[in-house]
Amino acid sequence: MIFIPLILAHLLGDFILQPNFWVADKEKKKGGSIYLYIHVLLHVVLALIFLWDLNLWWIAVMIGVTHFLIDWAKLQFQSEKTKRTWFFIDQVAHLSVIGILSIFYFPYFRWEDFFNHETLKLLTALVFLTVPSSILIKTVISIWTPVTIEHSKLQTESLVNAGKYIGILERLLVFVFILVNHWEGVGFMIAAKSVFRFSDLAEAKQRKLTEYVLIGTLLSFGIAVLTGVLIKI
Repeated sequence: MIFIPLILAHLLGDFILQPNFWVADKEKKKGGSIYLYIHVLLHVVLALIFLWDLNLWWIAVMIGVTHFLIDWAKLQFQSEKTKRTWFFIDQVAHLSVIGILSIFYFPYFRWEDFFNHETLKLLTALVFLTVPSSILIKTVISIWTPVTIEHSKLQTESLVNAGKYIGILERLLVFVFILVNHWEGVGFMIAAKSVFRFSDLAEAKQRKLTEYVLIGTLLSFGIAVLTGVLIKI
């Protein structure tokens, strides 16, 4: 099956191996950005690596061509107001292409000769729970960002990107707890975060900020739990 290897390649190419300055340059120069073409080439290379079969070169090429067209359309038509919507359109389109290719060309794949399918599925889940999930959560809750968050005491005294890495670590820990059937560990994580995080929020006395963080926290735990449950099916 080529679906999971291609999903893993997509997660790495679109989230892990794409620096923020690439994204900024693409949004500024659109189709004239050199990083758009480097980004597409990276996806072709990753697809070839994870397919691990040169006879399937044309699948990697199709991934690259469709990725360019989808990203180009997104850059051309998105605006500051519609950026959130286009993020989801972009991701759904990429995943749809991968799904269609997987359905039509499943018989040609021989991944079992190289890696265990279950191991690859686990690796894909772990990658998804890091930066991709952080970006997904940030995009979902962006419409509720409190205006006062930039001026809050909590924000000014925070470490740089601390929230991002805390979220990644908590999702990975929750995921591990579910895989080893220790759901009580999930409860411990929620309780521990409540003590340290929400005591600070109560001290800041900002209801909107508290609700914003609570939504993000529940989404983070929810994604980790859902991913763990799906992996165990």
